[in-house]
Amino acid sequence: MIREWLPHALRVPLWGDRERWGASVRTDDPCWREWERTYLNFYAANQRTGIGTRVNDAGYRVMSLVDLSGKRVLEIGPGDIRHTAYWKGKPREYLLADIHVGMLEQAARNPALGGVPTRTLLIERGAPLPIESASVDVVVSFYSLEHLYPLEPHLLELRRVLAAGGTLVGAIPTEGGLAWGAGRLLTSRRWFKKHTSIDPDKIICWEHPNYADTILAALDSHLVRCRVGTWPLPWLPWLDANLIVRLLYRKPD
Repeated sequence: MIREWLPHALRVPLWGDRERWGASVRTDDPCWREWERTYLNFYAANQRTGIGTRVNDAGYRVMSLVDLSGKRVLEIGPGDIRHTAYWKGKPREYLLADIHVGMLEQAARNPALGGVPTRTLLIERGAPLPIESASVDVVVSFYSLEHLYPLEPHLLELRRVLAAGGTLVGAIPTEGGLAWGAGRLLTSRRWFKKHTSIDPDKIICWEHPNYADTILAALDSHLVRCRVGTWPLPWLPWLDANLIVRLLYRKPD
């Protein structure tokens, strides 16, 4: 990864000041408190309009590779569940899990879930999922694994609740890659400066503590890789050159 060769002064504007602020959230920090009050506005402005929508939607296409018919599905950090346009089949139950009440309520109101038995789960950072072991057929995770820190125990929980042969499907941003860092420099970082007093060098570290290459290595150690692809340059699978990684993994039988 190019970041490993760049000096600290160039890494900070692209991926935050991780040496100074670390990866663990400081809940008493004024910037974090302001972020908790404004994150819904941020997502509405940066991920549901313009280039942000196009980037996010590019990841959702991987859902067309999974048959949800009669499956019990768990989605981690569901957001507004725009991937329903790519669904194959109807789940028998859909579980929504998030640490943010606002995001969870928004997801539960999505009309695309009409007719699908749905249950919401408000979870805590680092706490076990309130789901029995080996009871979920499909785990859906779009743009959430980059947030889960430390990553290892979260992946162990996802592996625990997945049934043998179950599927993990989703996408992650190429956090830690050059294209992602440069794109953020021109978009969401500017939004922070214009609309808040938040220091983005902190929030980047605390909201996206996991780099994409670290996530892929961790997934490979716990699950069987079925398909991993990059966007917008699928023929050039370097993380530095892309914005999104689509994921499809399976729990061993």
